[in-house]
Amino acid sequence: MCSKNSPIGVFDSGMGGVSVLRKLCRIMPGEDFIYFGDSINAPYGTKSKEEIKELTEKAFDYLRERDCKAVVIACNTATSAAAKYLREKYPDYPIIGLEPALKPAALSMDYPKVLAMATPLTLKEEKFLNLMAQYEDKAEFVKLPAPKLVEYIESGELDSKEEIAYLEEILTPYKDGKVDAVVLGCTHFPFARKTIQKILGEDVLVFDGGLGAARQCRRVLEGKNLLNGKEEGGTVIFLNSIPEKTAVAKKLFYYKG
Repeated sequence: MCSKNSPIGVFDSGMGGVSVLRKLCRIMPGEDFIYFGDSINAPYGTKSKEEIKELTEKAFDYLRERDCKAVVIACNTATSAAAKYLREKYPDYPIIGLEPALKPAALSMDYPKVLAMATPLTLKEEKFLNLMAQYEDKAEFVKLPAPKLVEYIESGELDSKEEIAYLEEILTPYKDGKVDAVVLGCTHFPFARKTIQKILGEDVLVFDGGLGAARQCRRVLEGKNLLNGKEEGGTVIFLNSIPEKTAVAKKLFYYKG
C-alpha cells in the first residue's frame, strides 16, 4: 500500500524524461523518486498508438508494483496515447502527464511567432493540434520536426559537434528575430536548450512542459495529502529496460548545461 513516504514514479520511453525528473526534484527536493526508462522499446514515435498504450501501461504497472504513490508520464507521446485510458482505469490514482507549453508561449506577448519543436509524431498528434488550435488567435505557430535530436540525447551526446551542426542546420531559417519564442515539445529537447538559445538569440523566449508537470504533480499529491513533508534529502533510483542505459540517465541528471 502506498503512503506519504512512498516514492514517485517517473516514466519515459528513454532518457528524455530525465529533464522532467530534474524539475520534479527541484520542486519537491524531499521526495523520493524512481525513474524508469524503457530504452529497449525506444523510440515510441515510430509505433502505433495501440503499441504505445500497451508499452505505457506495462511501465505504469512496473512502477505501481514498486509502491509508487503517483506516476508521472514524462513523455509527450506516451501521454497522448495512454494517459486518458489509464486515468479512466485507475480513477483514484495520481497520474500526471506532459502537455506542450504552447499556452505560456502564446500568451508571453502580443501575438508572438512561436516555433514549435517536437518529434514528427508529436506534431501530428490530435492533442498537440487541438492545443495549437485553442491559441491560434493568440500566436502564429510554426511546426519544426527535429527527430535526430532525440537520437543525440539518447546516446548521451550533449553539446557534441554533430548535435550542434544539426541544430544549426534546422534552426538557421529562424535566426535573426524571425521567431519570438520556441516551445520544446519533446522531453529530450531541454538538454539542448543552451545551444538552441544561442542559435536563435538571447531575446527568444524558450518554453518546455517539464516545470508545469512538476508543479501539477505537487498540487495533486498535496490535494491527496500524499506529500511526505520533507524539505530536502530525497533520493533517486534509476531503472532502465536496458541496464547499461542507467549510466546515461545519471549523466543527463547531473548535466549542467
